[in-house]
Parts: sequence; C-alpha cells; structure tokens
Amino acid sequence: MAFKSIFDSAALRTELEKAGVNTSFIPQIWKYVIKNPNCKFDEIPSLPSALYPLLQSKFKTSTSTVDTVLESLDNVTTKLLVKLQNGAFVEAVIMRYDSRLGMCGGKPRPGGVRATLCVSSQVGCKMACTFCATGSMGFKNHLSSGEIVEQLVHASCLCEIRNIVFMGMGEPLNNYTNVVEAVRSMIGYPFQISPRKITVSTVGIIPAIKKLHDDLPSVNLAVSLHAPDQKLRCQIMPTAASFSLDKLMDSLHVFQQKSQQKIFIEYIMLGGVNDGEQQAHDLAKLLEKFQVVINLIPFNPIGSLSKFSTSTDQGVVKFQQILRGTYNIRTTIRKQMGQDIMGACGQLVVSLPAKGSVDGSSSITDIEDLLIRV
Repeated sequence: MAFKSIFDSAALRTELEKAGVNTSFIPQIWKYVIKNPNCKFDEIPSLPSALYPLLQSKFKTSTSTVDTVLESLDNVTTKLLVKLQNGAFVEAVIMRYDSRLGMCGGKPRPGGVRATLCVSSQVGCKMACTFCATGSMGFKNHLSSGEIVEQLVHASCLCEIRNIVFMGMGEPLNNYTNVVEAVRSMIGYPFQISPRKITVSTVGIIPAIKKLHDDLPSVNLAVSLHAPDQKLRCQIMPTAASFSLDKLMDSLHVFQQKSQQKIFIEYIMLGGVNDGEQQAHDLAKLLEKFQVVINLIPFNPIGSLSKFSTSTDQGVVKFQQILRGTYNIRTTIRKQMGQDIMGACGQLVVSLPAKGSVDGSSSITDIEDLLIRV
C-alpha cells in the first residue's frame, strides 16, 4: 500500500474528519515534522490517542527523500534530486541572492542573503517545448500536493526559503488541483510564505489562468510566451496550437483585471529564431495594453537534445533596449545561475551531472526585487 504524505492536506483532513478528530491538529503535526524530519508519529506530543494509529497506518512523515545535493561552483545555487515514493525523480533548485549588492540612494543597500526555491509540479512534462530539457522526458505523472510541499520541507533543511517559484519540472496549471492545494499549504501555518512571494508559471493553460486569482488571491502569474506571434509560438511550443495567442491575451486581461497585479512574461532568447529587432517591436505591441515585467532568458544549452543556439549578448541587450527605451516596458535579463549543475532555466531533466567548469557567478535580478520595484 502506498502511504500518503503527511503534507497532503486534503488527504489528511479527510482522514481526520472521518475519524472525528479536529483538523486544527494539522498545523501542530506539520510544525513538529518540519523541525524533526526523521521523527516517528508517536513522538509528536499532545495529539489525541486515536490519531497516532491513524497516522501510522495511512501516512508517512515524508514520502520522498533527497537522493543528491549538487552545489554550483559559485555556491549560490543548489540543486536537489528528490526521489519519490514511486521511484521517479524530480528536481528542485535553491537560488540565493544577496540583496545588499549594489547601491541605493548612494548608500550600500540594506538586507542580506535571501533564497528562492524553484519547485517541480510533475515528473516530466506534456508541453514538449523544443528548447526545454524537461520536455524531452515526456510526461510521467503528476506530483501530489504533499510531494510538492515536501520539496519546500527538504530545501528548508538547507536554508530559510523566502520566495517560491513554480518553474521547475512540469506545467503547474496542468496539475491545477494539487498545485493550488500545495500553495495553500505553503501560505498557511507553519510555513507562512506570503502569497505575494509565490509565483506560478504556465505556458498558457487558459481555463486555469481564468480561475487562478479566485483560487489563489495575490499569488503572482508568470507566462512562458517566448514568441510574439502564433505561428512562431507553435513552432517552438507545439502545444500552443491548442490555445490561440488572442485567447491567451484575453485570459491575461481577465487575470489582470481581477488581480490588479503585474504579470511576468518569460521570453527565452533563441539565436536567429525569436530574438530579432522586429520581434522585439512585435512583442511590445502585443503587450502594450498590459502591466507586465518581461524577463529575457538567454537560452541554456541542453547538449544533443537541442537544435538551438544562444542569442548573442549584444542581441539580448538590443532586444531589451527596444522594449525599455522605445516602449517603456520594464524588461530584465536573467543572468544565469546553476548552469554548471544543469540547474538553470530549461535545464531540469533527471540526471546526475558532475560539477562542471561553467561559473554561474553572474549577479541576477531576484524575483523579489521584480515584485517590489516594478
């Protein structure tokens, strides 16, 4: 029999209600397990006596284990290879950012090191984006809400997590129910991650986008756009054929009207494919009625899996200059973290690489800075 994760809130709540036990014990159980990850249920103090055999027969304190921890050469990126109960693997990435870097008002900036966790929502992915390593795996299975939350539990053993982005393996909105449940757990006690510090990314699952704000108020939305027109988008993202760009823009309009939040637009820079000056103008015109932050992502090589090349540094900068200078659209360039451990954007695919020689020490614009200073 497969056990449920203790962090699978719906399953735990259902079992407690069936047994006539008050569900208010759930945060108490979670808090103890988080502080004592190797504990047994009978070690948790002050629970009703009937609850102990129930927990032992139905649940595990963790259904996943950390198989491998890889550190980047610059020590700011950590990739966790997590083994699930069914034997499959997913990856989660911790990215550390020092908010004291740079100057503010002519003075050193206050703050310190803060960490963002990139979590996976599926084993593999159905979307088959041609530039993404995860897409090459095909789709294996959804993660349960507990398996998603356990990535946060594992990462929290290494450092305090301040921000969470659903930008790991899988399409989060294709696993909508479990992702929503996991986010609600992360927002609640004892994790208490602010919803404004959680970002859910999607290639554009329109029905889910339309209801996301209602189910998760204040959570941020990021859209993997990657092309300014439907034809090119379908070429590099085959599943885009299911959702027209016009309808996607309509759904984003609905989301923005409800949320009154800026939307993150992710745009991977593929040399000679989508990085031309005219495409920058077309992208700006597509988004001119929206409040957005565009994040330009230099393509990360994925070995023999890819037919693409990375845009030149000059090409990326010119693309940004058009968006910012001509159209006054907030546009950032994502400096890469974790390339040497295959932990950068688009590189997540189950593997065990050794440390490489690529130094990922370039400073980045932290997700939290984008949320605050837009």
